[in-house]
Amino acid sequence: MELRTLKYFVTVAEELNITRAAALLHISQPPLSKQISSLEEELGTPLFIRGKRHLTLTEAGRLLYQRAKDILTLSDKTEAELLSLNRGMSGTVSIGLVEGMAPDIAAEWFAGFHAIHPSVCFRILDGNSDDLIEKMRGGLIDLAVITTPYDQLLLNSFPVGHEKMVALMNRSHPLAHCGKEILDIEDLRDEPLIVPSRKAHIEEIRRWFREIDVSPFIICEMDNYLDAAALAGRGIGISIFPQTAYILNDSLISREISGTDKTVEYLFVWRKSRQLPTVEESFLDFVKARYPQTLAP
Repeated sequence: MELRTLKYFVTVAEELNITRAAALLHISQPPLSKQISSLEEELGTPLFIRGKRHLTLTEAGRLLYQRAKDILTLSDKTEAELLSLNRGMSGTVSIGLVEGMAPDIAAEWFAGFHAIHPSVCFRILDGNSDDLIEKMRGGLIDLAVITTPYDQLLLNSFPVGHEKMVALMNRSHPLAHCGKEILDIEDLRDEPLIVPSRKAHIEEIRRWFREIDVSPFIICEMDNYLDAAALAGRGIGISIFPQTAYILNDSLISREISGTDKTVEYLFVWRKSRQLPTVEESFLDFVKARYPQTLAP
């Protein structure tokens, strides 16, 4: 599979229409159709279901679409790294950021580093911690800010922040008017809960409830903090998420959860035994200099 063919395939997969895809690629429709058919023959499986007006991705097509996007991203990243070797301190820092405080934490780094090296750009990938670790395994990113826990055999790390886990609820909920600014897990015993979808976080929440000999009533697991806050604001349930998921609006209120273990820690991580591109190594050193007290001797 050539990179050009993968680019053609990705464009068709996103447009689901050969005519529109051909126009975006600045080629005529027959050669593009032939390229897609040849790719299907090469792989020995159909990638599209061809309807009268539009295409639909097959299961194989959906898998190839995800892999092709990663391959093209890695190709672009490699090209940029090679070019930056001849340009001094320039190029692109690719970094993954988990939702929550990570974007706010990293924004200060970006501003400070860019002020010193104005030719450097940043490429941000988001996702939950497991998604970002998988992207690091695949070489799509070399740096990330994630939350604990993590694979200590794969990654180097140092802490860059932490915040409280809170209960987000509709302002009309009885717990919003119970007179308690800090809730106990017992208060949430029978409440329908919306929780982060990361397995490690779910297991941590289950541990909290085991301490009072009950199981949490989890009705929804989700990645996106803002969506979880929106569901809580609609009265669907109580969301247990980091404080930064709190949206200042008339329908939502936040309450801390008692206990020193009801926190999430943010870590700056990078792959062990992997040589970083010069620009990303310089960025790592820049960030390290801001957290000298957290680094092991």
